[in-house]
Amino acid sequence: MIDTSSNTTSLEQLKDAYEDARGKHLKLNMSRGKPAPSQLDLSNALLGALDSYITEDGTDARNYGILDGIPECRQLFADLLDLNPDRMIIGGNSSLSLMFDTAAALSLFGTGGNRPWQHYKYAGTPVKFLCPSPGYDRHFRICEELGIEMIPIPLNEEGPDMDLVTTLVRQDPLIKGIWCVPLHSNPGGVCYSSRVVEQLASMETAARDFRIFWDNAYGIHHIYEEVPLKNILDACERHGHPERAYYFFSTSKITFPGAGVALIASGPDNIKELKGHMSAQIISYDKLNQLRHVRHFKTPENIRAHMAMLADELRPKFDLVLSKLETELKGTGFASWSRPKGGYFISLDTRPGCARRTVALAKDAGVVLTDAGATYPYGRDEKDSNIRIAPSYPTLEELDAAMDIFILCIKIAALETNNSK
Repeated sequence: MIDTSSNTTSLEQLKDAYEDARGKHLKLNMSRGKPAPSQLDLSNALLGALDSYITEDGTDARNYGILDGIPECRQLFADLLDLNPDRMIIGGNSSLSLMFDTAAALSLFGTGGNRPWQHYKYAGTPVKFLCPSPGYDRHFRICEELGIEMIPIPLNEEGPDMDLVTTLVRQDPLIKGIWCVPLHSNPGGVCYSSRVVEQLASMETAARDFRIFWDNAYGIHHIYEEVPLKNILDACERHGHPERAYYFFSTSKITFPGAGVALIASGPDNIKELKGHMSAQIISYDKLNQLRHVRHFKTPENIRAHMAMLADELRPKFDLVLSKLETELKGTGFASWSRPKGGYFISLDTRPGCARRTVALAKDAGVVLTDAGATYPYGRDEKDSNIRIAPSYPTLEELDAAMDIFILCIKIAALETNNSK
């Protein structure tokens, strides 16, 4: 590839370099935050972790029973995350499933004696969720599936724009919830400050059944430095709203994405409600997998040591991406990007009007990225600028090649926009 770092490089030179790259017929994928095989290998011992099937209380984990999860698994994650094991349900492999099931239960049955959310939809006034953006596309997909109207909320360095959030929830009783990824957010790497957590827990809401969907997916995924997070459930209880938050977590990017364990924690009434709904759906989740995780990790300290090894796997990839962005794009005005302290993604903003063109150019040259706009509700990025970079799965060599093409596409899209003015 030619040196395209100079601001004086012409559009024609960039397009010549692009055609050269396109002619290599590469197939490189940075579209999803999948763990690489080398990361998965770190958990292979989990597969042989069971030497017996009997839990600490004498239950045969091969059989039916214990809807909310075996006690030792609830205790392990309670100790890791500073949660109450008696206000927790260990689910299957997917926290996303728990999020969908919880939102669906509120839509069908309501909560705390309030009307089911679907009542409002059929009355022509659907309930609404606040969606800090850019955010996680699958959260937005849940809302679309259930007919929940989405309101995008800007994210800043401390979390969502709380002036806007507090104003909206105080005024509109149809706003029933907010999505939050409080640590190393997807995709921007935003970490919620203690002030934001306190505001979310204490704010006045017009809806009595307002709920925070607290998806702490990257709560222990620190790459460069550990970032503290205030306990949302403790804060809600302290401010007199013990049922306000649902806390979600999983080992999907800790052990095996298709065979991890997930959990939901909340206030006592919420957990009782959810167990009632779950009892009509399932007898028990996979207790063998719960027991396998307990026998493998044993202590929170061992989980943290495992996360340090995962960070060592991810750090060179994040270093490579950030270094190339700095070298090729700093000072050009073509793009800006996040510098996350952990998590799985880097968020990049092109010049307005350039994201879709950049993604399309990259795809045609063999580099697949998350669709432009996917990080906003309904796929509508009004500025057409945000692109999510997922460095985890490719090898360093693949990532190096993919980033060269991606940066080249950013420059072409930016200069094309210049020429069209």
